[in-house]
Amino acid sequence: MKKRQMYFRMITASLMRRRSRMLVALLSIAIGATVLSGLVTIYYDVPRQMGAQFRNYGANMIFTAKDEKFTLADVQQGVSLIDADAVVGVAPYRYENVRIHESPVVVAGTDINGAQKTSPYWHIEGEWPSADGQILVGASLAENFRLRIGETLEVSYTPSEAQEGQETILDNILEFEITGILDTGGSEEDYLYISLADLEALTEESGSIDIAELSISGGADELSAYADTISNSVSAVNARLVKRVTASETTVLSKLQALVLLVTVVVLALTMICVATTMTAVVTERRKEIGLRKAIGASDSSIIKEFLGESMLLGGLGGILGSVLGFVFAQQVSIHVFSSTISFMPALVPITILVSILVTGLSSLMPIRSATEVDPALVLKGE
Repeated sequence: MKKRQMYFRMITASLMRRRSRMLVALLSIAIGATVLSGLVTIYYDVPRQMGAQFRNYGANMIFTAKDEKFTLADVQQGVSLIDADAVVGVAPYRYENVRIHESPVVVAGTDINGAQKTSPYWHIEGEWPSADGQILVGASLAENFRLRIGETLEVSYTPSEAQEGQETILDNILEFEITGILDTGGSEEDYLYISLADLEALTEESGSIDIAELSISGGADELSAYADTISNSVSAVNARLVKRVTASETTVLSKLQALVLLVTVVVLALTMICVATTMTAVVTERRKEIGLRKAIGASDSSIIKEFLGESMLLGGLGGILGSVLGFVFAQQVSIHVFSSTISFMPALVPITILVSILVTGLSSLMPIRSATEVDPALVLKGE
């Protein structure tokens, strides 16, 4: 125990005598450890962050019918096969031909809350419908029929068959309050949007669904697995991915992760160069001290242990400092780039410390080797 204490006191005293040089080495190690810890944290959290960002561009999975139509129960059965924490939103759609101002248009019945989650990019002037009897109007229809928010809109639907005892088919008519105008710049502007309950009341029919849009959090492989499982398990539903969303997410994610990995490697390489340069300067400065120690009988192994101990101590301190600063760095990047916080990874702390010690040790190998090659006769000549 006394030998260990003496060894520790010896290397700490040596570091303190050369505070300026050791501080430079410590800062370089700490910066390298900070970048390592921060970028690795970002690397592993990027899929979640990118997934959340891509959810803003719409649904990434859709359900269609294997035959003609499917029901809301089929949608719920398919959704039950997906991890509940991964489901961001589900919006089933049913389309019907109706009339407003005696002109034919298409109305879409949907789960309004689900549509808000699967289509966050929709720009709504006014508000989403929040109760029965309210309607969302596409911008094209609003412009063509001069519809305004707050007005009452009469929607009529002609049943396909007359009821028993009727000679003529009577229209079903319901009045709706316009709560918002939908502006997307796409085909969505050509539709009316009401709740499924209102559409069933208007048509006096229930149960059938034309399509369902889902926003699921997960990577491309995970989403493909979900789609295959649902298609094979639910007889009426065919689940498939929206390629324009999932493919773009995969491409961007792979490139971003490759960039993070490249930057990490470059920073670690620069850290090694800085530490090696500092340790080389320290060895050069201490050549006479090393020569004197060897002249009085010090072995090469004792010299190696001393310099290696100094470098490993610096690596450990730099790793601890870098672990703390790395999380702060990753948190700031996440907030400013992805507008969300990042989770702390405790397992990354010992990994960062070990890598810092390893990098510092490798950087010190050549300077330490030069220390063992010091010839006492040459460096002490004339002393």
